[in-house]
Amino acid sequence: MLEVANLEVVYNDVVLVLRGLSLNVPDGEIIALLGANGAGKTTTLRAITGILDIHEGDITKGSVAFDGERIDGKDPAAIVKMGIAQVLEGRRIFAEMTVDDNLRTGAFTNSNKASVAAAHERVMDLFPVLQGRRKDTAGYLSGGEQQMLAIGRALMADPRLLILDEPTLGLAPMLVQQIRDIIVDINRQGTSVLLIEQNANMALSIANYGYIMETGKVVMDGDPQKLLGDEDVKEFYLGLHGEGERKSFRDVKHYKRRKRWLS
Repeated sequence: MLEVANLEVVYNDVVLVLRGLSLNVPDGEIIALLGANGAGKTTTLRAITGILDIHEGDITKGSVAFDGERIDGKDPAAIVKMGIAQVLEGRRIFAEMTVDDNLRTGAFTNSNKASVAAAHERVMDLFPVLQGRRKDTAGYLSGGEQQMLAIGRALMADPRLLILDEPTLGLAPMLVQQIRDIIVDINRQGTSVLLIEQNANMALSIANYGYIMETGKVVMDGDPQKLLGDEDVKEFYLGLHGEGERKSFRDVKHYKRRKRWLS
C-alpha cells in the first residue's frame, strides 16, 4: 500500500535528517517504526503526509508512493483524500472547540454525508467515553480522552492508512494498554496502520513487521518477535541487560551500538 524508497530529507537546505530511508506498509497490516528521539521518525511522517514545507524541509532524493502512485510533492489535503490520515505527536486537538466540532474537522475532505455519518458512528463505537462528552470542550478532557479524540478525528476521514505518531506518549500504563487495544480494533476493521513509537514493547506486541531507525536510516527490521528477542534491542530500546536487569538511563544513553548497527 505504502512504499517509501531511498528517502532523503534536508531541513533549511543544510541539515540532512533522513539518509536513504526505505520501508513498506502492506495493505491490512500494522507496521511499527521505532527509534529514540532524533532518529527521524517524525520527519518520516511529515514526508509521507506532505507537511515538510511547514517545517522548512525538502525531499532531496527518493520517493513516497501510495497504491503505486507517487505522493511526494502532493498537497496534504490531496493525500488525505487519497486515503492517508495522521495523528500528530502531542494530540494537537482544538482545545477550545467541542468534541463533536473536533471530529467534524477530521471530515473536511469528505463531502459524502452518509460516509461522514458512518465514520462518526464508528468513532463512537470505538471510543464510547466520547459519546457522553460530545458537547464538552475538548481542552477539558483527560490526556487519554484527548488522545482518543485525536485518533477519532483522523478516522473521520475514513482512511485506508492511519499513521500514528507516539500515541502512547505521556499516558499511564493502563491507558497505554487501552490505546494498544484500540489500534488493534481499528486494524481489524480494515484500516492499515503505521505506528511510530518509542514504546517498543507495545508497538512490537501488535505489529506484523517492525523497523528500527537510528540517525535517519533503518538499522534493523524484521519479525516483531525476532526484534524483541534481539540483545541490542533489549538493551538499548527496552533498557534491559543480562537476566532482566534494567540499566540506568546514563548507561543506556552512552550505550555503544555494535558495528553491525552502523553498517
